[in-house]
Amino acid sequence: MPTAGQPGALALVGGAEWAAGCEELDSELLRQAGAGEVVVLPTAAAYWHPERAVEAASRYFARLGASVRPCMVLRRADAEQPELAAMVRSAPFIYLAGGSPLHLRSVLKASAVWEALVEAWASGATLAGSSAGAMVLGDTMVDPRGGALTLGLGLVPQLAVLPHASDWTEEKTHRTVRLASGNLRIAAIDERTGLVRSPEGRWSVAGLGKVTVWLGGQPAGLGCLDGLRPYVPANR
Repeated sequence: MPTAGQPGALALVGGAEWAAGCEELDSELLRQAGAGEVVVLPTAAAYWHPERAVEAASRYFARLGASVRPCMVLRRADAEQPELAAMVRSAPFIYLAGGSPLHLRSVLKASAVWEALVEAWASGATLAGSSAGAMVLGDTMVDPRGGALTLGLGLVPQLAVLPHASDWTEEKTHRTVRLASGNLRIAAIDERTGLVRSPEGRWSVAGLGKVTVWLGGQPAGLGCLDGLRPYVPANR
């Protein structure tokens, strides 16, 4: 678990969350959180029966001995609700489900719920995002429509997540990699696989698949992530 004033664990998952093969990863995240409850935001699935995402999460985490508390932030107006922001701020473990990264970004950007999420994570809460939920956390985001780069929500600087990596064609992957300039890292993450940052700042891979990190147009080891300093509010 993180020490006082230290951000919590962060998991960027490549998709197919809450499925067979994710148990070891999520059990470790629950241990890091030190609690048996997960607050799930099905925001990215707002147009695809978000209640089903919550039900799937509830069944899955029950098998791991934990409960799920849904935070139904589906529209921009929801993201400004004080009671939903308070739920996120007090959560020991926050999970952003997959779906549409563009919708998720537009709902959370500069909102009360987003500020509460950042504050909770900076204070030691565990944070996980899968597929769209992982994509929006970088300061740069891969546009799923064609692989171009756009702005994310900025929790992790100089990093963009390419989820469902094994489903992307080589041409589409390299198009994204070629667009990355400067010190921007592209993390291509397979489904049921997490790129995990420990509270101490160490990066590792957990799950069934692999993670390839690209820097300067070339595959690089996880060591190229060590210098990344996630955004922490100035008042922390």
